[in-house]
Amino acid sequence: MSPGERGSGKPLIVAAIPCFNEERFIGSVVLKAKKHVDRVIVVDDGCTDGSAEIAASAGATVFRHECNQGVGAATRTAMRKAREMGADIMVRLDGDGQHDADEIPKVIAPILRGEADVVVGSRFLAGKERPPLFRRIGQRVLTATTNIGSGTRIRDSQSGFRAFSAKALEKLDLGEDGFSVESEMQFAISRSGLKVVEVPIAVIYAERAKRNPVGHGLSVLSRVLVLLSLRQPMVLFGVPGLLLLGGGLFLGMRVLDIYDRTSVLAIGTFLTGILLCLMGVLALFAAVMLQSMKELLRSQWERFRRAAEEEQ
Repeated sequence: MSPGERGSGKPLIVAAIPCFNEERFIGSVVLKAKKHVDRVIVVDDGCTDGSAEIAASAGATVFRHECNQGVGAATRTAMRKAREMGADIMVRLDGDGQHDADEIPKVIAPILRGEADVVVGSRFLAGKERPPLFRRIGQRVLTATTNIGSGTRIRDSQSGFRAFSAKALEKLDLGEDGFSVESEMQFAISRSGLKVVEVPIAVIYAERAKRNPVGHGLSVLSRVLVLLSLRQPMVLFGVPGLLLLGGGLFLGMRVLDIYDRTSVLAIGTFLTGILLCLMGVLALFAAVMLQSMKELLRSQWERFRRAAEEEQ
């Protein structure tokens, strides 16, 4: 359904809420979101409690996953359903009450003004409540890693409160099932040439975290590093390889200088230099091989895409 087909010309705004066992909060989140959007969809990601029934009673359209697949899979389902509805804007927020649905107008405003394709609600902009210290540390590490790998700078790369234009819904191609989908989205935004802006949001941390923060953070970081190795191998392996090789060569020159002055071979420094050089060469080799594979796969994909277009 397009805006013209709806007759009013008013943009169709859909709120999407991935949900896994949030029966305490999902009803109030849906009711608050309904005040600001045209449709609310809830993706029941294999809930084993009454979340789906409560969401439906509150007025949401519920789509069910038979088993828990992860927030990334739920986000993909929500984006697909929003496209099928003809949504001009989809705003995604969490179902645990952490996000204030009354801030939806603020989050979608840059898209309505034509200033952005994707809007990220940031917890770290001035004047807003900040997460607990241990969460901030982990989020800073993940954000820095994601920013370096994607080439797109965002203050809060892990925020789940986001809005997407119809263009973004069409262009974003996501594959991650878990919480690393936020970082993958940043890579996809950069690759698709979409414009992203951030707006400040408030967050509510009234409940104890469901997952162990350390384990959760390391799990997401490992997936971000995988994304980085696949998309930016020269950054992940090439830069450290050059630094290691440079450090090894520096130590080698130092060994020569010591021997020239004292006629003594600094065995420890010599062996350390060799080890650094070997590690640097291996890292550079990995970077070149992964980059070559990336370019080969890209060329094969482009050839396949052009062939498919010609057949049509």
